[in-house]
Amino acid sequence: MSKSLKLVAMFGMVAAIAACTSGQTEEEFVVVEPISTEPVFTGKYD
Repeated sequence: MSKSLKLVAMFGMVAAIAACTSGQTEEEFVVVEPISTEPVFTGKYD
């Protein structure tokens, strides 16, 4: 085999391995915290 053919085959192998391992990603989740309202002045304790 020529050197260029070996080089192309090697890059193809590396690309295939990289494509197989990139599919194994970790799940990402977002925690949503409830938003509290600020107390409102009603004038009750004036």
